[in-house]
Amino acid sequence: MHKQSKRAATVSLTAFIVSIVFFFSILILSSVTGVFALYALGWQILAVVMVWAVLVMQFYQRTLAEREQLDMAALEKAQGSDTIFQAQQSHADLFAVAQNRLRIFEKWFLPAFSLIIAGYQIVIGLFLLNKLKVADVTASTDSLLLGAVLAVAVAFISFLFSVFTTGMSNQSDWRPLRPGGSYLLATAVIAFVCAVAMALAQFKVVIVLSVINWVVPSVLVVIGAEAVLNFLLDIYRPRFKGKYSSAAFDSRILAVLASPGNILHTAAGAIDYQFGFKVSQTWFYKVMEKAIVPLVIFSIIVLYILSCVVIIAPEEQAVLERLGNPLDAEGHVQLLEPGLTFKLPWPFEIAYKFPTRQVQQINVGFVPDEQHGKQPLLWGKEHYKEEYNLLVASESKSSSQDGAVPVSIIRAAIPVQYKVVDLYKYLYNYQDSAGVLESVCYREVIKFVAGSRVEPESEQGNAEESLLGAGRAVAAEKLTKIIQARADEMDIGVEILFMGLQGFHPPPDVAEDFQAVIGAVQKKQAAILMASAERDALLTTNVGSVAAANKLYKLAQDFADTKYDGDTAKSQAAKVALDAEFAAASGELYAKLRNASGYAFERSVIAEAIGKRFAGQMQAFEAAKGIYTHELKMAMLEDALENIRKYIIVADGDTQVTVFDLQEKLVPSLYDIEPIQK
Repeated sequence: MHKQSKRAATVSLTAFIVSIVFFFSILILSSVTGVFALYALGWQILAVVMVWAVLVMQFYQRTLAEREQLDMAALEKAQGSDTIFQAQQSHADLFAVAQNRLRIFEKWFLPAFSLIIAGYQIVIGLFLLNKLKVADVTASTDSLLLGAVLAVAVAFISFLFSVFTTGMSNQSDWRPLRPGGSYLLATAVIAFVCAVAMALAQFKVVIVLSVINWVVPSVLVVIGAEAVLNFLLDIYRPRFKGKYSSAAFDSRILAVLASPGNILHTAAGAIDYQFGFKVSQTWFYKVMEKAIVPLVIFSIIVLYILSCVVIIAPEEQAVLERLGNPLDAEGHVQLLEPGLTFKLPWPFEIAYKFPTRQVQQINVGFVPDEQHGKQPLLWGKEHYKEEYNLLVASESKSSSQDGAVPVSIIRAAIPVQYKVVDLYKYLYNYQDSAGVLESVCYREVIKFVAGSRVEPESEQGNAEESLLGAGRAVAAEKLTKIIQARADEMDIGVEILFMGLQGFHPPPDVAEDFQAVIGAVQKKQAAILMASAERDALLTTNVGSVAAANKLYKLAQDFADTKYDGDTAKSQAAKVALDAEFAAASGELYAKLRNASGYAFERSVIAEAIGKRFAGQMQAFEAAKGIYTHELKMAMLEDALENIRKYIIVADGDTQVTVFDLQEKLVPSLYDIEPIQK
């Protein structure tokens, strides 16, 4: 018995030394190759070193305890049955120093070491995961094959030690060796996978290496968390005297990898317990127990062969990579069209599919709320899960601070729809082409919006860049061309199909004030339009057309300028042109001018005629003054009495008196009634 524990202690010490050598070797190898997975494997091997260090101490204590037990048994045999140790067993226990030390070690120190190992694994695993997120883990392709060969050597030696120690742990006295063998098997598996990943990375297949970079730290965290859980469960697990209890760092997960046959035995025991008879002794179970491994291997092979088949949907295309190279021997892209295609198995050939015939969309300025769907674009409420503010130029000249730039805040919900037209450029020119295109859209939208306006109209008359007025269509077309030009310049391989600027609106908190500003601008525009209409109507009515009025104004201005300059010739020419334009034009003003000219002509002719008539009258007066005066009086009476009733009385003598009653009678007399004729 003494020799058995001493042998286990020797094996543990050897594995401890080998693990230390592996720890430093893997760290040096990781610094040479730059492979992060090897760096993480080195710190996993340090956990193996800690486990074997605990096992060395445990088996050393067991060796001392067994030696002490043999010495006490020999002493008891030499003294006979009347020894002090038989008579006073309690006193004998006091002299069993090594056994008591072993009992204390396995009861108290072993759980404490388990917590230390578990804490180390969790802390170093999280540290490695965090470092993997922020650090550049690009490997050097110059030393990958050498690193793969050395990693295979580490995996092979670790596997041999794992198999050997796991086989020894099947005996009850050597059972503590099982966690060491399990940890070495984990080291062997990880080292072998790292070797395969580095060999594939040499041929530009880096996906396996990228995955294993995350796997190794994750395994450390999982195994450490399992050790903590085992420690908590061991507190409530019953212990039996003389029976060894597994340490908390004895991982059940790694034990399954080290001894997969135990799974079938455990399942068989559970089935026997549930059914009440020995199901594990039936012929069917025997056949399944023997065929389970070939079936699993056959299933894995079938699944691997299925990686030779690629099914591409009607709306998709795929780029075929051969050993990480998407180009064939002639330098052409290996593009696969929809249908069933056969290729070499993974990882020799990998097909990357993408729906090139589907319209993709980027949401600029907002994050859609998939739970509530689309909401009406009302200015006074939120519409999406998140919306971003943009700064827009403003025409306002007032500011609360001197030197402050007048700007407005506006929100935008701009869907940008595009289609992939060159899958090779989209997949290989950038690691995340969709993210690059989204950044381009945000940059160009922010630049464009910063130089645009939100007023529907401007005093300068530039309405093409108005984001809330009729200029949105022009702005959308212009912005689409800008983004397409930037995408072509960056060689992303996409075509911009649509860009909607209908989602511009002010923030809900200032929607009412914003609407008031827009209303004031619209009232100003209405007043300007009304004034323009009244001006056009006035000019058209008076001159005939706005163009004629502008032309007349220009001629009048030229005449005034030439007259002011004192150039008589030019002034006369301008006057002639102005008069000709006046004569050729139409409208109320020119009708009034013609009426005035006719009236002036009439008055001048009449005045001339009156003058000539007066001259003739003077000649007649000089010839016969009495006759001319009598004629004038008669003419005067004729004109004055033209509308007055006149009575002519004829009398024979002067003595006859005639009386006239010129008063109007309201009621006629009987004498005035005329007889009725029959």
